Amino acid sequence: MKKMMCFLVFFLPGLAVAAGGSVHLDKAPIDLTDKASLQRGAQLFMNYCLGCHSMKYQRYQRSFQDLGISDELGEKYLQFTGEKVSDYITRAMPEEAAAGWFGAAPPDLTLVARVRGEDWIYTYLRSFYVDESRPFGVNNTVFPEVGMPHVLQPLQGTPTRTYEEHMVDGEKVKRYVGIKSDGTGALSPGEYDQAVADIVNFLEYTGEPAKLESHKIGKWVLAFIAVLFVFVYLLKKEYWREVH
Repeated sequence: MKKMMCFLVFFLPGLAVAAGGSVHLDKAPIDLTDKASLQRGAQLFMNYCLGCHSMKYQRYQRSFQDLGISDELGEKYLQFTGEKVSDYITRAMPEEAAAGWFGAAPPDLTLVARVRGEDWIYTYLRSFYVDESRPFGVNNTVFPEVGMPHVLQPLQGTPTRTYEEHMVDGEKVKRYVGIKSDGTGALSPGEYDQAVADIVNFLEYTGEPAKLESHKIGKWVLAFIAVLFVFVYLLKKEYWREVH
């Protein structure tokens, strides 16, 4: 019941907004064949997300093997909770403490890309903006009244909503045009977008680690079915030749 309540608190408000079609979702540049992007995404996730969010259905070792990372390098640079390389990826923050600080424990992200979609995550991570009325000082255009801090702010800088003034019937009207960083982050706007894309790429991989292999096998299966169809058709013609 507690896990179900956490899901409702964190996910349903965002689903309602997305379902309403009121927020445009940017296309995420996903490429599961880009090992460098997946490795960068894993590094960013472990450094910025794993403190609060877990991936309890994915093992470190499986990720390292699929992403071309040796166990030694993975243990040195991507494991910070003292777990073994064969363990599942769990967060460093105790669940009870997380529930007390955030009102509900942050959700597991193993399957978030399959639940939300990569475009939603990509847009969400680029849609934080300063809002002093919120507990953590930020809000989100994709997920209004979001309950988490902007953990990637050191990379992006301080983001604010920007507006343009237009004359409508002789009066000045402000129109929202997007979110802009103040430039204090470690990355440029383009570099930040790429960093977010890398994280989303990693989350997409984690949601279905065997996706590429499944697609590869699927092509051979379709080819086999096509060849089999020819023989079945010829057999049918031969079997029913005298009848017709």
